[in-house]
Amino acid sequence: MTTRLAKIHIRNLRLRTLIGFNPEEREKHQDVVINAEIHYQANPAIASDDVDSALNYKTICKAIIQHVEQGQFLLLEKLVSDVLELCSEHPSIDYAEVCIDKPHALRFADSVALSLCYHRP
Repeated sequence: MTTRLAKIHIRNLRLRTLIGFNPEEREKHQDVVINAEIHYQANPAIASDDVDSALNYKTICKAIIQHVEQGQFLLLEKLVSDVLELCSEHPSIDYAEVCIDKPHALRFADSVALSLCYHRP
């Protein structure tokens, strides 16, 4: 059987968290917009049509929401790294990429964004 790689896309997950190191950023929650792409081996799910054989993106999304909304972060790099870790925990995941936008971070820009990716060795 040919290997089938599935790509899950979580698009524009809008959450609020404490992020930044300036005093006003430490006092008030800010919006962040999360985009994630997760690649995994889909053959078991395709062959069985069994829910337990598929990657549960709802579980991953709930973990992201809980971590982001309950966390405090000085740097966007740390937030993105934490979310990437949540997106790449399952052993069937071969690749994951996370990009998080911080709207209103710069006066004349829509947002500032940072991306990180994971490749299973």
